[in-house]
Amino acid sequence: MKRILLTSSLALFSLTSCMLFTPKTESTPEPIPPAPSPAPIDRAIFKDGLILEYQSIVDELPHASIYEIKFNIADDMYHITGRETVIYTNTETIPLNEIRFRLFSNILGGDMHIDEVFVNSEPIVPNYTLNDSVLNVPLKKALQPGETINLKMDFKLTVPQSVELNYGVQAYYENVLALAHAYPMIAVFDDEGWNAEIPPQSGDVTYADMSFFLVTVEAPKNVVLVGSGREISHQNIGSRQTVRYKAGPARDFYLTASPGYEVFTKTVNEVELRFYTRAKLKKGAESALEVAARSIEIFNQRYAPYPYTEMDFVSTPTLALGIEYPGMIAVTEWIVDPENTYLEVVVAHEIGHQWFYNLVGNDQLDEPWLDESLAQFATLQYFADAYGEAGAQEFRDELENEWGQVEYQDMPIGLPVKDYTEAQYGGIVYGRGGLFFEALRDEMGSDNFDKFIRDYVKSNSWNIATSELIKSKAEEHCTCDLTPLFEKWIFP
Repeated sequence: MKRILLTSSLALFSLTSCMLFTPKTESTPEPIPPAPSPAPIDRAIFKDGLILEYQSIVDELPHASIYEIKFNIADDMYHITGRETVIYTNTETIPLNEIRFRLFSNILGGDMHIDEVFVNSEPIVPNYTLNDSVLNVPLKKALQPGETINLKMDFKLTVPQSVELNYGVQAYYENVLALAHAYPMIAVFDDEGWNAEIPPQSGDVTYADMSFFLVTVEAPKNVVLVGSGREISHQNIGSRQTVRYKAGPARDFYLTASPGYEVFTKTVNEVELRFYTRAKLKKGAESALEVAARSIEIFNQRYAPYPYTEMDFVSTPTLALGIEYPGMIAVTEWIVDPENTYLEVVVAHEIGHQWFYNLVGNDQLDEPWLDESLAQFATLQYFADAYGEAGAQEFRDELENEWGQVEYQDMPIGLPVKDYTEAQYGGIVYGRGGLFFEALRDEMGSDNFDKFIRDYVKSNSWNIATSELIKSKAEEHCTCDLTPLFEKWIFP
């Protein structure tokens, strides 16, 4: 999640963990009753959430995980019970003796408790590590490459009622429920094995493969629910509502709810844009949608088409300016104003992340520059294309100013988040990092650079990129050795 964009007057907030507990209250919903194992899922149902050009990718990702999740949100809006079933395939070259899930709630100020775990209908006793943020599910029989299993678990979640400790990415505050990473998420298996760590306070928490999601939400009828992907059914029964979503391929699922939301819409190309916020912020929402439309048109031309048929925006009381999720963006409410100078920058930056974080993934903890620095450069290209050189120079000055906050330290931009102080993370990864791509363009030549960045997106869409990969792809297009440049800017 991207919390702060580059302006000289902004500073990164810190994320602080707290002691976790599960209070017993009368508003805690009843546990979800047992259900039979789900029938096989036809992945073709996800195609209509993608623009025509991308619909074939559903068939090209036959082993991507499928999550079926049910959230039951209590009337108090911060107690939730849930059930999750995941169809998981071992796409590695070695057998797997366990599956690891991330329980991000337990390091975001909330409390997630897993009641039962089943592997192919057999009960399994899991164990917890990393301050209960990792659920380790041992397998009685190793999962061989290419084999598929079904994992099912029930969970209870208590959502924090404060935004001070976690930016509000997962919180119920001021009548807005924000549910980021609010389900057990399978960790990425890479060259480090099961890649899981407690995220540093300054950066993002997630690192995820592409997956598909079928999500059912039961909630009070008086709230407007906004979820990732497409809403496929909506039913009201008494004082409750049930809404069903499908999303994917995507790296995460995000959900918000508020009784105060009104929706404002705009269409660009094949994409419907929706902004959910309070009615009094209509002008700001409409201004944001104009920026979103321009951003999509610019990034479609420069990188690749935006993949989904929808993009949603929600205003929340988050302490961040903007936070990106696949096909969905959260914007802090106080900047939803056409006169607020942050609004255009935030919207363009977060939309840039739809290409650099979601479409092309990366390890956001160990190589944050691959999405943050690129999103900053995308914002620079947005201002150049929308307003000419004067617009580009104005944002370039902001990048310089942010770098200047750390006295223009000649610090590599390719370090893990944990190796930066909060000030350095903003100044180096956001400020110096955005400027690196101009240096790379100068070294390669504009034509070679433009072809490279399009090829980088096309050849790595739906996958995970690395620093070495982006360097080799750039060298392929310039037929030159970029080692000196990368050693100066990227590598320690």
